[in-house]
Amino acid sequence: MGAGEYKQSIDELGVGEAKQHLFGAGQLDLLPDLNAEEAVVSTSKAVTPSKAVSTSEAVSLPQPHAPVALPSLHREALSSLPEMLLIIDTETTGLDPKRGQCLEVGAILFHAPQRAVLAQHSFLLPVETNAAESINRIPAEVTRLDQPWRQGLDYLQALLDAADLLVAHNAGFDRQWFGKDQLPAVSKPWLCTMEDIAWPVDRQLRSRPSVRDLALAYGVPVWAAHRALTDCIYLAEVFARCKDLETLLLHGLEPKRLMRAQVSYAQRHLAKDAGFRWNDPIQGAWTRSLSDREAAKLDFQVVAIDQQEEQPLSA
Repeated sequence: MGAGEYKQSIDELGVGEAKQHLFGAGQLDLLPDLNAEEAVVSTSKAVTPSKAVSTSEAVSLPQPHAPVALPSLHREALSSLPEMLLIIDTETTGLDPKRGQCLEVGAILFHAPQRAVLAQHSFLLPVETNAAESINRIPAEVTRLDQPWRQGLDYLQALLDAADLLVAHNAGFDRQWFGKDQLPAVSKPWLCTMEDIAWPVDRQLRSRPSVRDLALAYGVPVWAAHRALTDCIYLAEVFARCKDLETLLLHGLEPKRLMRAQVSYAQRHLAKDAGFRWNDPIQGAWTRSLSDREAAKLDFQVVAIDQQEEQPLSA
């Protein structure tokens, strides 16, 4: 389970219950400063919907309500789309790879053109302690029972070799565990089903849906949570029911840039509803990574942030 799922617990349980829930896992540091003032960030480099400012940071956008032409899926586009998707999920002992460990990996090899599951794989990795046991319900002693986890790593590598694209819900969280401890390093591209894919409006999902909400929106029964293979199954079932999967993949793989929302304090709900995050990763700003096509569809102005502006939040 990734950091986005912990944030989801705050939205669903309320702050009080969420604090108690996260306290049991030793994860109170995940709670945002809910009392912090959301100061308005003013800038002279904002991009208006009709005219781009001549600056190296600005991105030219059309009128926000103008219809956006979607690319046709010609043979050239179809031939460039990945066919073999490896859907991946990890369960970990915490959120920080420097202090925690991955204790479970789930993976499903999915053939996109046929909407078919080709292989499923899940196994535990031995750990001494699990501070997130109250979340994933995996006792550390269970991970140390005799089972062929080394052979599990070999098969995981075979699945990685077969894949054209790695897919995860909150991929930024899962990918950071690869190349650490026993998990192999990976160089193939990732697609995030929470951040990169704009799910159809008629599914009535939030801009950054949870795995559970995504599954339910596509009529997939939800019977468990926070186990690696289970979450992979939900995503595979969603993909199998997507008639427009090729379009979703095409748009999800578009180049993205970090954008700053140009909204007043009174308009901050527009940025929040569009999936922008406050103070993450830029302090004092609403930001989100978007393609130029996605930015053009917004009801407010945005400006592209130069990578040199990015400053990590202080601990």
